Amino acid sequence: MDAPQFYSLSTNRSFQYNPELQKILTGKQLLLEELSFSMEEVRRHHEEGYVLYRKGINHDQVSCTRCGVTDPSWFAEFPCSRCEKVEMYCRKCLMMGRVSECTLLFSWAGPEPEINRIVEPLQWEGNLSAGQKIASSRVAEAVENSSELLVWAVAGAGKTEVLFAGIAQALSTGKRVCVATPRTDVVLELAPRFEKVFPGIKIAALYGGSEDRLEFAQLTIATTHQLLRFYRAFDVMIVDEVDAFPYSIDETLQYAVQQSRKPTSSLIYVTATPNKQWQKECRLGKRDFVTIPARYHRHPLPVPRFEWSGNWEKKLSKGKLPPNIMKWVEARLASRKQLLIFAPKITVMEKILPIFRQLNPLIESVHAKDPDRKEKVMKFRNKDIPILLTTTILERGVTIPNIDVAVIGSEDRIFTESALVQIAGRAGRSAVYPTGNVTFFHYGKTEAMLSARGQIMMMNKEGVKKGLIDV
Repeated sequence: MDAPQFYSLSTNRSFQYNPELQKILTGKQLLLEELSFSMEEVRRHHEEGYVLYRKGINHDQVSCTRCGVTDPSWFAEFPCSRCEKVEMYCRKCLMMGRVSECTLLFSWAGPEPEINRIVEPLQWEGNLSAGQKIASSRVAEAVENSSELLVWAVAGAGKTEVLFAGIAQALSTGKRVCVATPRTDVVLELAPRFEKVFPGIKIAALYGGSEDRLEFAQLTIATTHQLLRFYRAFDVMIVDEVDAFPYSIDETLQYAVQQSRKPTSSLIYVTATPNKQWQKECRLGKRDFVTIPARYHRHPLPVPRFEWSGNWEKKLSKGKLPPNIMKWVEARLASRKQLLIFAPKITVMEKILPIFRQLNPLIESVHAKDPDRKEKVMKFRNKDIPILLTTTILERGVTIPNIDVAVIGSEDRIFTESALVQIAGRAGRSAVYPTGNVTFFHYGKTEAMLSARGQIMMMNKEGVKKGLIDV
């Protein structure tokens, strides 16, 4: 196999393709070592027109076929034992297996596996709010028309439920659907929710180390990294938390989303915080979008308060915090209100923790590399921890019914507009406790702080105007 070749499907009636190979390769681009089939069997399927392959490195303009990277700094050389030459390989997607000059990526070119169509695949007895109903209808339209749509939904608006009807419509007509998200923990949260409401549908949950990696499923829940293994697979692509790191800054992941879609397909983005360019395109009518400006409980989003705390880092270096921060925390401890407090760095958080523990020894901190991260978050949910100090890892994906939220050092550049909107969105999510205090303690207001507050106020205003918020 020296170069990619494309054949018409075999007219050899004695040839029977392997249905297992069909299931594994349909909509995928895989390395030979990822297949549990011999080279001879794969070669025979290729000769009969059922398997196609593409070279891993494109030489016309040096790029990786799997991840699309073109930056020369991502390519290196190594002595290849397979072809006995020194050749280039891609370092960008190396974690998924090495793609080099002599590497081939295999895909299925024959008929797709049959899908058992279920007329009414959605088994959900919940109700949508007025705002959710509008967005749900628009998602279904995008699915039917194979078009692109941005769902701009405030934090806590119930965006997952908004997707149900559109996904059900796609599944009932035999389409393949993917819900992609930048983070593994969101995949782990969404998969059981979808399994519950689509009980008769084969669902694959894909993330680093997952066992479903080679499954053929009608509904796939995956991290955006896992989409690098797909090629023209999905009729409906839904990208959740499109603003989140690393998807928002990694062109490789954006390439993976595009490459894993079929040429004619729907693309639906979901976010609470579209970037400034997308917001501008929405205002100018250059991007099709729908907003959910209010939460289902019809209360406005908590608007952040800005509170100047002076040179708090200088005080912290002496083992102290500004009096207004301490007073804010003490008042809430006295009223037994749980607090989620964000710090810009782990080192800062570790200096703050012993100061707060003088007020209550049960106060904890958590960060991305904390081995007890899941246990601490669960204890916080169970009200065993009164205050949880955290980095931006908990800016999204955490719902605690009755909390106040603060940011210490909100002027730090780690706190972007998107991050601050998401942080503010942790408060007031419950219908039982629909309000909450959100305070940004700062040493100088930033554009990100002002933009975040402006976006929240804009959504509240729109919610009132549309009759989705009770005044």
